Amino acid sequence: MNDPDNAAAVAETVMAWADELGKISEDPDCLTRTYLTPEHRQAVELVQSWMEESGMTTRLDAVGNMVGRYEGSEPGLPTLLFGSHLDTVRDAGQYDGALGVLLAAACVGVLHRAGERLPFAIDIVGFAEEEGVRFRSTLIGSSAVAGTLQDSDLTLTDEDGVTVAEAMHDFGLDPERVGDAAYKPDDVLAYVEAHIEQGPVLENAGLAVGAVTAIAGISRFHVTITGVAGHAGTVPMGLRQDALAAAAECVLAVETVCTETQGMVGTVGRLDVSPGADNVIPGAVKFGIDMRSGDDAVRAQAVDDVLSRLRNICERRGLPIDIVKTHENPSTTCAPWLRDRIADAIETETATRHLLPSGAGHDAMALTGLADVAMLFLRCTGGISHNPDEAVATDDVACALRVLLRFIRDFQPKAD
Repeated sequence: MNDPDNAAAVAETVMAWADELGKISEDPDCLTRTYLTPEHRQAVELVQSWMEESGMTTRLDAVGNMVGRYEGSEPGLPTLLFGSHLDTVRDAGQYDGALGVLLAAACVGVLHRAGERLPFAIDIVGFAEEEGVRFRSTLIGSSAVAGTLQDSDLTLTDEDGVTVAEAMHDFGLDPERVGDAAYKPDDVLAYVEAHIEQGPVLENAGLAVGAVTAIAGISRFHVTITGVAGHAGTVPMGLRQDALAAAAECVLAVETVCTETQGMVGTVGRLDVSPGADNVIPGAVKFGIDMRSGDDAVRAQAVDDVLSRLRNICERRGLPIDIVKTHENPSTTCAPWLRDRIADAIETETATRHLLPSGAGHDAMALTGLADVAMLFLRCTGGISHNPDEAVATDDVACALRVLLRFIRDFQPKAD
């Protein structure tokens, strides 16, 4: 295959970068890298070195994001913004988030070595905090860039009682200046994020890359069902108030509604059963529900259906149920004009054109108030992510590089 940009060799470099970055961890036995830790600093300094090798000027912004800039044909032009996150979940894989930053930096390196300057600048942001592991609040880095970080976010605490503001101070940042991280909308032409799919759709389709249509909206609930604990051998079946049996019906109700509703997914990922003994009828069960769809109206209808079924199940069984909404986030639609340009680049480079939604959240969600957003997905082995077995193929990385370079070179701002 003709490869004028030597994308195959550049992809090998990206994979080596990912391997090296993946060694920076708070835990010697697995990959964990969280916000405002020594490992965070090591990671941004390493990425900084690669950005500078790629011809970019760099800076650490006011919340700890690593920002690289490649000027256009003249200094100070509006920027085409790329980014993804450098933090991880606990016991993570090494490609989630980080690969998007490394891919973008590698593309700039190709342009730099060829002496190409464009009629716009390119900025790449390695966001400091997307996963929300340390302070239990997601998208801190990208919210700061979008100018939507709230003062209340700085008061969040980690498990040791350290606030975000205190951690910033210890890291060498000034929490009074977090607003300095924000971009002005007039300075940003668009935001593009490359990311592993974190699901099996591309692999099942036999495709390396795809253009994202939307990022799913999310509704989460905490549910408590209260029954009566009793002796497993002495309470007749017809006289029991078994909270776990009711919860089991509720879990199946979530599965049924989301299976029967096009575009919905629903998950009950944990059950806390009390008292939790083999010979005791469960007296209380707590569980969480996560429901997602790229269509907010579809999600709202499915949520109403699920909650109604849960209440009916518990009413029939004579058990109290308490349902508390813990999270609500609307879907994010990738701008059609920008999504289509990514799809055009995919089609030019691969002779295929595949669109798919994202069921996972991404930094792009926080950037929608700043600029139009779009995403490029890469196939990941088995659809596995947030897991040490997370993997991508070097050939797929090379394909993504060719697509992104095509997109960048053909990019024109949206017409007014």
